[in-house]
Amino acid sequence: MNHPMSTKAVGTAALLASVLLGFALLIGNSKAASHTVRSAHHSHSGAFAHPPKNAPTIVLVHGAFADSSSWDPEVADLTRAGYPVISFADPLRGVAYDSEELKDLLDTINGPVVLVGHSYAGMVVSQVAAEDSQVKALVYVAAFIPKVGESVNSLNSMFPGSELVPANLHTTAAPGGLTDVYIDQDKYGQVYAGGLSPAQIRVAAATQRPITAQALADAATAAAPASTPKWEIVATEDNAVPTKVEEFMGRRAGATLVYANSGHDVPAAQPGIVDGVIIKAAAIAAR
Repeated sequence: MNHPMSTKAVGTAALLASVLLGFALLIGNSKAASHTVRSAHHSHSGAFAHPPKNAPTIVLVHGAFADSSSWDPEVADLTRAGYPVISFADPLRGVAYDSEELKDLLDTINGPVVLVGHSYAGMVVSQVAAEDSQVKALVYVAAFIPKVGESVNSLNSMFPGSELVPANLHTTAAPGGLTDVYIDQDKYGQVYAGGLSPAQIRVAAATQRPITAQALADAATAAAPASTPKWEIVATEDNAVPTKVEEFMGRRAGATLVYANSGHDVPAAQPGIVDGVIIKAAAIAAR
């Protein structure tokens, strides 16, 4: 299959510094209506109602600096309750490339889909939702909700507070002239995994998947349809994507805001909150 992967080299020191500093720029509303829910559910539970008739397939998409196992708590609970679930391995190569891979997966699914994206994956699920009428609901978990022309770098720099800065990152060369970006393992808990135990942080830091610098700079070429129901789970202790950025994007998109007392890795730190929102989205998607 052909994918529109960029082969533009981004490995020079000056250009790479510019791309990474897009995370840290401190530059600074939207009148779009939204609903806000402050959840008191801070622990995950396996107690769910039976899935609705014609339950949608729930497709979980991880973001940067994680892999598909970051959704393990949600997969365990939702499958035990009878929901069809797929945890997609996001390549993290670029918005167009990753979106094409996810679209290929959705082409194998019959019936409605709830797309759930964490962090960078918000860029990907938004792009796919714009092109695939199977997608009946969108759940953004501390995730980006872009408009056309916006990138992770441009959105993440709208408000101060992100610790995804060059001092906390390191890079390696990747095939095709690309550059892979990692969070330094000794900074992973501080930057990304607030709310996890030291043991969980060590494992997650060691198994993180890198994202290309190009993916962070890629601009969205499509936005999720306004008519698709949306939720944004806002992490109140997020040091990777500032809480104000998440609130801004969610309100602008007309999403229901749900708050989680968590660092950026909400799927691991607060799976009960994530499960609850997904179930609400699934009920709507099944109608």
